[in-house]
Parts: sequence; C-alpha cells; structure tokens
Amino acid sequence: MADALTGLRERLSAVMDLNYAASLLSWDQRTYMPPGGTTARAHQLATLRRLSHEHFTDVEVGRLLDALAPIADDHANDSDEAALIRRTRRDYEQARKLPLEFVTEWARARALSNQAWEEARRRSDFALFQPYLEQQFDFAKRQAEYLGYDEHPYDALLDQYEPGMKTAEVRTIFDELKAGTIPLLKAILSSGGVVDDGVLHQTFDEAKQEQFGVEVTQAFGYDWQRGRQDRTVHPFCTNFGRDDVRITTRFYPDFLSAALFGTMHEAGHAMYEQGVDPAFSRTLLSRGASLGVHESQSRLWENLVGRSRPFWQANFTRLQELFPQQLGSVDIEDFYRAINKVQPSLIRVEADELTYNLHIMLRFELEVDVIEGTVEVADLPEEWHSRMEAMLGVTPTSDAQGVLQDTHWSSGGIGYFPTYTLGNVLSVQLWERAIATHPTIPDEIARNEYGKLLGWLREHVHRYGRKYEPRELIRRATGAPLNPQPYMSYLHRKFGEIYGVSV
Repeated sequence: MADALTGLRERLSAVMDLNYAASLLSWDQRTYMPPGGTTARAHQLATLRRLSHEHFTDVEVGRLLDALAPIADDHANDSDEAALIRRTRRDYEQARKLPLEFVTEWARARALSNQAWEEARRRSDFALFQPYLEQQFDFAKRQAEYLGYDEHPYDALLDQYEPGMKTAEVRTIFDELKAGTIPLLKAILSSGGVVDDGVLHQTFDEAKQEQFGVEVTQAFGYDWQRGRQDRTVHPFCTNFGRDDVRITTRFYPDFLSAALFGTMHEAGHAMYEQGVDPAFSRTLLSRGASLGVHESQSRLWENLVGRSRPFWQANFTRLQELFPQQLGSVDIEDFYRAINKVQPSLIRVEADELTYNLHIMLRFELEVDVIEGTVEVADLPEEWHSRMEAMLGVTPTSDAQGVLQDTHWSSGGIGYFPTYTLGNVLSVQLWERAIATHPTIPDEIARNEYGKLLGWLREHVHRYGRKYEPRELIRRATGAPLNPQPYMSYLHRKFGEIYGVSV
C-alpha cells in the first residue's frame, strides 16, 4: 500500500505541475502578454489542460485509488494520507465525467473569451463580447449535464467552487441576508445622516499608493519573498505553489479606496495559500478548501481589519505622511466614516460592506436564470440595468459599468459569485472565534501587530488546505455551521453606530 501511495503522489505531482504551468500562462495573459499573443496562448493553455486531464483521468490513477481504498474507507482515519485519497477520488470521478475534447475546447475558448472581454470592457461594447459569453454559458450547461445533479443544474456548477453547497441553500442564505440588509439600508438612506467621502476622491500618486499597500500587507504577514504584485484590468490572486503566490491590483489616480482595499483583499487570499501545510505541496490538498473559505480570508483582512478603527489608529498617520496635501488636515474619525460610507453604487469591487452582497445576489440570480433558460445572454445588459435599479436604486450608464465589469464570466467562472457572500458570512464567524480566543487582537491591530490573528487563522484554517470539506473545516474552526446571523449582527452594529440608526 505504501508503493501505491507513492505512485499516486508522483502522478499528482505531475498533474499539479501542469496545472501550475497553465496558471502561469493565464497570469501572464492578464498582466503582461501583448494582445497579439491571444491565439497562440489559447492553444498553449488548451494543450496544458488536455495533458493535465489525460494524466489525471488515466486508468492507472483509478487503480492506485482502488488499492488505497481501505485507507479512505476508514472513517476514523483523520490522517493527511486518508484525506488525500478521499479528495483525489472525488476529483478523479468528477474529472472522468468530462470528455477530453470538452476540456481542451473549453480551455482554448476561455483564453479567447478573456481577451475579448478586456477589449469589450475597454470599449464598453457588450456586442463584442456577447458571442464569447454565449459560448461560456453553453460550456457551463454542458458541464452541468456531464457532471450530473439531483435538483438543479446550477448545483453542479456551484459545487466546483463550494463543494457540497446547493442552489437552494444559497437562496435561503441570500433571502435571510436580504431581509436583514434592505431595512437597514432604507433606514440609513432615510436617516438624513451625511458621510462625506470627498477625501477619497482626490489626486493620489500611484507609486505612493503602491508603497502604502506594500507596507500594510507586509505587516499583515504577506511574504513578499514568496509573492509579488502586478497591475491588471480586474484584480485577482493566483499561485504556482505555496512559495509563489502573486497578487494583482489596479490603481486610480483620483480614487484612493480601489487599490487600497483591493490590495488588502488579494493579500488575504495570498496569505491563505502561503499558509497551507508544505506537506501538501504538489497534491490536490495544496489549495484552499473552497472559494467561500477563500473569500472569508480576503474579506476578513479587507473589511474586519482594513476598515476598522483600530487599523487606522495604527496607520492613518503613515498615510498622511505619504499624502500630506490630501489628508494632512483630515480627522481620523472623518476618514474612518468616509471609507465606510454606505451608498448604493455601480461597481461591485468598490461597494460598501452593506450593499456589497446585493451585487452578488444580482449576479447569482442572472446566472441561474440563464442556466434555466428564462433569460438569454443577449438580454443580460437590459436585465442588469433593470435589476440594479430595483435592487440598489442605481442604473449603469454604460456596459463597462454594468454587465462587463467583472472578469468571471469571461473565464468560465459561472457558479463562482455566491462564494463572495458566503465568504462574508464566514469571515465574521472566524473573526469572533479568533477574538474569543485572543481578546487582545483589536488592541494589537491598533499597534499594527497582526501576529495573533494570522497565527489563529494559520492554525485553524490555512494549514489544512483542502484536507477537510468546507462544512467540516467551518465546524472545526468556529464550532458551528455557516450562520448568517453573526454577520448581520456585525453589519447592524457597525453601520447603526456610524449612522445612528437602529432596525
């Protein structure tokens, strides 16, 4: 059995190397590749994904898994080896349902689609992207049929990002959040309370913005010897192993928040990947447990830390030093309120904490409707506009502000969006458990010290990688299943205090 385990690890190492090589090419396409390289890059990515799929779904992998089945079937066995075998079996069985031609064709199409989206977004012209998006939704529908589902085709797509989660569960959580969010939002908007965020809309030197972001994320614990930051159209984090985890961002010369909080967000993702147990390297356990768990890390560092009073007690003076003309005379409390202003807006990644989830709900509903066939891709811009008006009271004036603002659909990430809100919910559960264990964490953040917080996350979340299914990891870390109530209580406390309202 030891020989079978060694053989499986060798197989998985080759698969992971191929996947990392493909990810590196994708990162290059979204950061440095000249536009003319798109067609060649699409072929390269298709080749790597085909080789990876062939190597992983080979009958030899199945034979090794069968030989190792006694370890996986022993439910009392909580070892890393047992987890590796279980996770590999699950992924192997799913991968074998996808035809090689489908995997190859889809990889090529994603590369072409992403480049088409960038150009369409730049020109704010949905018509340029529409045929590519129609193709991506077609791939998603075919993927769902290949993988199979019991209740809803969207379940099969969601499961790729949040294993075990069902569409019906997402709807229940979203309904609960909407019931708690809408009344609070209405109370804030009708309260007459005014928060001025003009200090954020000035001229801010890009190099100094970047410098501050580097200083902050280094203090958080992002290891810059094992990471880097580059510019891109839509920020993301990617990794090629735990020792090469890269983040990207975008800078606006006249708006401070975008790069500031975007960098914190992506660093949260990156620290998760850097914290996975090195014993899991080059195996299927080396990634985060799910994208919902992943988003809990990015949203925790961006919001619960980065938008908190203690954080700015430690860092506002430094920001004033970098931007004395813009912020030198600004009161720290006014700045805190400015970065937490509640105002329905068009762009998801720049939305405040309270309205953010409404953006996610809109995207989730549109995805489900297209998968069900009740909305056509050609109608998405109009549907987007009308639903933004109904849900947030704002209407995009261009496709770039609306249906083209996110990169996910261009990359085939249909089923991804709900994980952002699931991550928001989980972030507060993790935060409260960390504070219960180490009550001094807020005081330490006010001194620009993050070791206990990061250490707790390392111990209870990061190191496990994909060893546990998301539900099990959440239960182990928080002592409870995923629960929207702590998150809603947090929002009501924070924004009720800022705006002097109670619902």
